[in-house]
Amino acid sequence: MAETAETASGPPRPGRDTRVASLPPRERILDAAEELFLREGIRAVGVQAIAERAKTTKMALYRHFATKDALIEEWLRIVAAGYSAAFDRTEAEHPGDGRAQVLAVTRFVADGLPDIAQRGCPFVNSTVGLPDRDHPARRLIEDHKATQLRRLTGMCEKAGVRDPDEAAAEITFLLEGAQVSAQNGSVDRVGERLLTAVEAVLDRGGRAGGR
Repeated sequence: MAETAETASGPPRPGRDTRVASLPPRERILDAAEELFLREGIRAVGVQAIAERAKTTKMALYRHFATKDALIEEWLRIVAAGYSAAFDRTEAEHPGDGRAQVLAVTRFVADGLPDIAQRGCPFVNSTVGLPDRDHPARRLIEDHKATQLRRLTGMCEKAGVRDPDEAAAEITFLLEGAQVSAQNGSVDRVGERLLTAVEAVLDRGGRAGGR
């Protein structure tokens, strides 16, 4: 079904109009794209709807992003950078303490679950909307996830678990599963359960050369 201007604009987030009005055009476009991509899905949203939501024109949008695919990729790059920054902060706040780093990352994800419950996970939603595995945005997601797993493995190694690769894989399953569960509402107290489960993985891993 074709999207109308009314559907595209939709109910604004609290304070959105005031906040977005002060942004430069490029940031307004990215904000609008995020709003619509998460609510309607990448494939369902057209460039015209994004331009209207950003209170600009298609011509202006194309001056900043040559194609819709380029806009999708840049939006996901910003989302990925937010997660990477959280890992950076965690490592800076807990230098050399792998267990504290893993738990801090877990709390970061747990704290974001209410927003995911309302709007969905950008990576999950985008993967569904981008069936072509060669799409640059899909490759960006895969590279981001691979980097995140590698960093978790390093944290688990610092934590002294016997098999850091296996522990990091289990923790990744838990982090990803928690976000999906929050999105579909299948499990209650998701953040609390996530923290308990990740602690159990670290405890079960023991110390290298230990029990």
